[in-house]
Amino acid sequence: MTEYGYFLSCEEHSPRDLVEQARMAEQAGFTSLWISDHFHPWTGEQGHSPLVWSVIGAVSEATSLPVETAVTCPTMRLNPVVTAQAAATSSVLLRGRFRLGVGSGEALNEHILGGPWPPAAVRLEMLEEAVQVMRLLFEGGQVNHRGKHYTVENARLYTLPEAPVPIDVSAFGPAATEVAGRIGDGLVTMTPDQDAVARFRRAGGGRKPVQGGLKVCWGPDREAALDTAHRLWAVEQLPGELNQVLPTPAHFEQATELVTRERVAGSITCGDDVDAHVEALRAYADAGVDRVHVSQIGPLQRGFFDFYRANVLPRLTG
Repeated sequence: MTEYGYFLSCEEHSPRDLVEQARMAEQAGFTSLWISDHFHPWTGEQGHSPLVWSVIGAVSEATSLPVETAVTCPTMRLNPVVTAQAAATSSVLLRGRFRLGVGSGEALNEHILGGPWPPAAVRLEMLEEAVQVMRLLFEGGQVNHRGKHYTVENARLYTLPEAPVPIDVSAFGPAATEVAGRIGDGLVTMTPDQDAVARFRRAGGGRKPVQGGLKVCWGPDREAALDTAHRLWAVEQLPGELNQVLPTPAHFEQATELVTRERVAGSITCGDDVDAHVEALRAYADAGVDRVHVSQIGPLQRGFFDFYRANVLPRLTG
């Protein structure tokens, strides 16, 4: 049976608000947490970008839910050695209830160190080597590695969980999906795409877990909710590779001027129609997703959790 979790948005909320949302998610009946990892928000209107690892430490003391990054890029801004240390510490704090979601990243977050932004094929190659390095470190002992993209000398993680941290791989296209099937302990996806799930399983994913995420904007006034969704998350409707290659929030603000309110209405569930919310989440279950994480857009967090506890989750899990 598909399980349902909550997706914490570091782009939209302060560290303390994220911790409080984690508490409310557990009280509402959600069974897991995703949390985004960004250096910048997508747009200035979103307004936040706390260090995800600090927030995870606080969340580990606030709830008993499992947590996963959705997703971390361990290739540039964060070296795979440092990412492995952060993930291992998070898993110890969460008593093994941590999964590391990784992806090939966006220029928005990774270009800040001034290096070149490689093409997608190279970024996937870097991700695959980074995962190899992290798995070696999770095994314990001293690690030395000389690869095409990374050199590791005399590195050892002394604080480790009882079992290696599972690494799930995010995929937004066929090539990335096949990489996820080959090297990942699971798949991370933001679309209810049955073909992508099947590709992942054929590429080596087998019966490994598939986890999905989506955004909604609950509110008693659908038009007001739609305004909020359009103001904060029109970025999700940008076509092609723009989300991967635009370098700053200002560039995203320019690009999202082309995203209409009607386009957002066709892709993000807004308002308080129970059937619409149930249908949006059930689409992921129908596509073969094992665990679905939903994120509430905007400030009406308490109302969202009350609505889902009373109306939506019972329909999905009953």
